Formats: sequence, structure tokens, C-alpha cells
Amino acid sequence: MDRMKLQKLARARLKDAKALLEKKRWAGAYYFCGYVIECALKACVLRYLGESGAVFGDQSYLKKLADCWTHDLVKLVNLAGLDAEFGAARGANAALDNFWVVTKEWKETSRYEEKPEAEARALYEAVSDNPNGVFRWIQSHW
Repeated sequence: MDRMKLQKLARARLKDAKALLEKKRWAGAYYFCGYVIECALKACVLRYLGESGAVFGDQSYLKKLADCWTHDLVKLVNLAGLDAEFGAARGANAALDNFWVVTKEWKETSRYEEKPEAEARALYEAVSDNPNGVFRWIQSHW
């Protein structure tokens, strides 16, 4: 899957999450919100690979690259080379930082869990808020 497909998929899943919230399908909305961020970060990983020279400039990165199959959002931030920049952005923006605290708790296994309305709505807000949502920030780096 290429960057453009991952970007398109992230945008589509955000629309799906909103539709699921409107239909009171909390667990599905919650899962899709996290999947939005996973897809967006994987698009960032592909950008980083193409622009950073990490593949040829950092032998340890090649060993970490196998981790790109992860669903762990924190690991994906690292693989995308965004640790420092995202940390600085969160340090300068308390709302973004608070939204990240909510977002990074998402796990792929949430698809097997029931989620209450409050959690689904909180994650949707953390992901989609304009201008401080996690997805908005990632979009400026993919």
C-alpha cells in the first residue's frame, strides 16, 4: 500500500467513525478512530523512508523497520521519525498533548471490545478536533 492509499484510507475511516457515532455504534467508532491514526502514521513512515535517507544512513533503523507492521501508535511515531517534532508540538500545545494521551491508548485489539459512548466520543474528538486534533497534526507531516 502506498502513501496516497493510506492517506485516502485514513480520511475514509474518519468519515466512517463519525457515521458510526451518529448511529450510536460506539465500539466501531472507537476502533476506526484509532485506525485513522495508524494509517496516517504509516503514511508518515513511508514519507520518512523516502525523504530521510534513514534506510541507508542508519543501520539500526533497518532493524527497527520490521516493526512497521505494528499497530502501536507510539512505535509508529518513532518509525516515522517524528518523536522530537511531535514532542515539541505537544509541549507547545496542551490540547494536542491531551488529545495524544487519549489517542495513544488505542489498541488494535479494541475491535474485540465493547466501548462506552464516552470513550468513543473522547477518541473521536482527540483524533478529529480542528485545529488541535492528532490527525490534523499528522496530516501536516504525511
